[in-house]
Amino acid sequence: MDDASAALVVDARGVVTGWSEGARRLTGFSADEAVGRPVRDLLAGGPGGRHDPPGRPAVPVEVVTVRHRDGHPVTLRLTVCPVRGPGDADAGYVVTAVPAGAEETTLAGQVFEQSSLPISVLDTEHRFVRINAAACEELGGSEQDLLGRPFLDVAGAEEGARSIDRHMRTVAETGRPLRDETYSQAAAADPDQQAWDVEMWPVRDAAGRLAATALAGLDSTEQHRARRRLVLLDEAAAALGTTLDVIRTAEELVELLVPDFADFAAVDLLDWVLDAEAPPLRGDAEAVLRRAAHASSGPGAPDTVVPLGRADVHPPYSPPARALREGRAVIARTGEPDFDRWMAERGAEALRTRTTRPPGIHAELAVPLRARGTTLGVALAVRNVRRDGFAADDALLAEEIASRAAVSVDNARRFARERATALTLQHSLLPGVLPGQAAVEIAHRYLPSASAAGIGGDWFDVIPLSGTRVALVVGDVVGHGIPSTATMGRLCTAVRTLADVDLPPEELLTHLDDLVTHLAADDREDVPELGATCLYAVYDPVSRRLTVAAAGHPAPALLMPDGACRLVPLNPGPPLGVGGLPFEATELELPEGCVVAFYTDGLVQGRGRDLDHATRELCRALAAPAESLDALCDVVLKAVLPEEPGDDVALLLARTRALGAGQVAARDVSPDPGAVQAVRQWAVDLLSAWELDDIAFVTELVVSELVTNAIRYGEPPIRLRLIRDRTLICEVTDASPTSPHLRRAHAFDEGGRGLLLVAQLTQRWGSRQADGGKTIWAEQALPRR
Repeated sequence: MDDASAALVVDARGVVTGWSEGARRLTGFSADEAVGRPVRDLLAGGPGGRHDPPGRPAVPVEVVTVRHRDGHPVTLRLTVCPVRGPGDADAGYVVTAVPAGAEETTLAGQVFEQSSLPISVLDTEHRFVRINAAACEELGGSEQDLLGRPFLDVAGAEEGARSIDRHMRTVAETGRPLRDETYSQAAAADPDQQAWDVEMWPVRDAAGRLAATALAGLDSTEQHRARRRLVLLDEAAAALGTTLDVIRTAEELVELLVPDFADFAAVDLLDWVLDAEAPPLRGDAEAVLRRAAHASSGPGAPDTVVPLGRADVHPPYSPPARALREGRAVIARTGEPDFDRWMAERGAEALRTRTTRPPGIHAELAVPLRARGTTLGVALAVRNVRRDGFAADDALLAEEIASRAAVSVDNARRFARERATALTLQHSLLPGVLPGQAAVEIAHRYLPSASAAGIGGDWFDVIPLSGTRVALVVGDVVGHGIPSTATMGRLCTAVRTLADVDLPPEELLTHLDDLVTHLAADDREDVPELGATCLYAVYDPVSRRLTVAAAGHPAPALLMPDGACRLVPLNPGPPLGVGGLPFEATELELPEGCVVAFYTDGLVQGRGRDLDHATRELCRALAAPAESLDALCDVVLKAVLPEEPGDDVALLLARTRALGAGQVAARDVSPDPGAVQAVRQWAVDLLSAWELDDIAFVTELVVSELVTNAIRYGEPPIRLRLIRDRTLICEVTDASPTSPHLRRAHAFDEGGRGLLLVAQLTQRWGSRQADGGKTIWAEQALPRR
């Protein structure tokens, strides 16, 4: 045994029975002074100091502090070996001791002491018995201060330390090594964590019994932060761009950055990005930015002096302006003149606006938001609670997240722009002020879809026809966005053109179906999915007859004057563009005051909705009391429309009117040219009864020409009808299907001037086909009263 070691023997009662020369050198007590005394008297604490009573399980390694003979304490590392007497009874202990701070000369001891990894050895009571220099540095104490102290007293009561303590107990119980990843915090308010990979393994004596537990720690903070960056990128993929809304996307970005990456974050977007109708502009350092979103991690973290929605121009030396100008992430920190000046100006602004900004902001990271070669704004990240600043890896991470956010912002901006364009186009195609007509009272609503699919192709129209009739049209184009709106415009124009020809509803839909088929055959890129539904109805206030034909469109609802409501029985044909199948019209006579509801499927259909139930709701809503037809539109939408419509909704309500007997007069005409004089006189007498003598002369000429043409070129029977409405309408019907054509007669022609004369004397004229013949009509303006 070397000079720095000692040996002593203690009996089962705890009395010293043997004392070596080494023990004298370490403690100053001679053998005569030590032998026969209780071993506890030699401890630094004196009586009542730490002592292992007889019968206690052996602790092979102990660290104790004894009292030197001259009074100063001496810390010793003990190895205790039990001694067995007869019958395997406890006979005492043989104890060897060395100074706790003595350097080991063995190679293993040198490796232990010189290891860069913190390594500690703890006894079965979790008290430190060996600890190297690296561990002392991490735990913040000297070996002499730490030896003998329980692990939790030194490491603290944090969850990480308690986890290690629990794992050490598992190692002691199972005898198997374990590995634990833990985190340490210097203070509860400090979010900067240090990560450790801790290896724990059992230490056994020569007999194979558990003697101690060893710990070795590896600082894995950088690896932990790298994993956290990857996790943040994964979260960005799921969290950014969940909606096609610019503001919401900006909010998602700051929610992602705070508190995991920054104590405060903000997104400032260029002014034009928030204006759906503004064209893209260059994003330079002096561009106007508008605060779109910001977030703070809580008490102690910075807040903003720039309110949401406020426009701001950052000075050229500020991090946001530099990021916009340089097109890359910019890191600024305390001590840099430009950053200190920037913080001073923000502080002065906070005082001026009576807001507070917590002091101590020491780092800021500004990242430009760029997508598809266009700068959209800048993202800001600030740290003041965290002690560490932003590093190069943080800048790379921020640039990656910002690039993903910028694409989402640009997608939302493009969607808003396309939606605004489609909505403007659609509103320009839909009837703004409905044309004047006396056949029906009209009220309507159009609600564009707010879903991510975009504006649909729903449309409606009211078209005055000859003979005081009116056409009511509702249609729905497949798809969404500008292509569907453009297709809607084509169909709307086509319907108006075909309506001017005065085709019956079923024939009009047949021509419209051919048009859609031809458009689809063009295979145009802007019409990727061409198809539509349409309902075309014609109401005649003279006969009070409604004729309806549908191409894959929902049947209209009919509210009778007595309050009964039902769907109009239809035999709907296929949607437009299918081709090959006929369309059939339904005709019914209505009493005056009926309400006919035309609508698109967005009103009654939707995910999870029962169509029959929604239709019944529509009928109940139509029968509800309302102050006006316009108010009834709101009642229907409130009762039937789903909470989140997935498609556009068009609603057109028409209340029928009827022309009385005093407004319509008709007579049969003999196919004899001599009967023209009597017909002319009948018309003059009728206008006198209607108090329209001011236009009697022109009407007499028009009647004469139209009746003469019917007698000369048409076929009997011939019928004349005069209608007094907003205009005076003269109609002559005959059985010939041949329609006349307006032409200019030459100088020596004996005929050909009749229709030209009618066209010059009236507001407008035309012809329409009817079952078994045609009708030629002309309209005159009524005299002002």
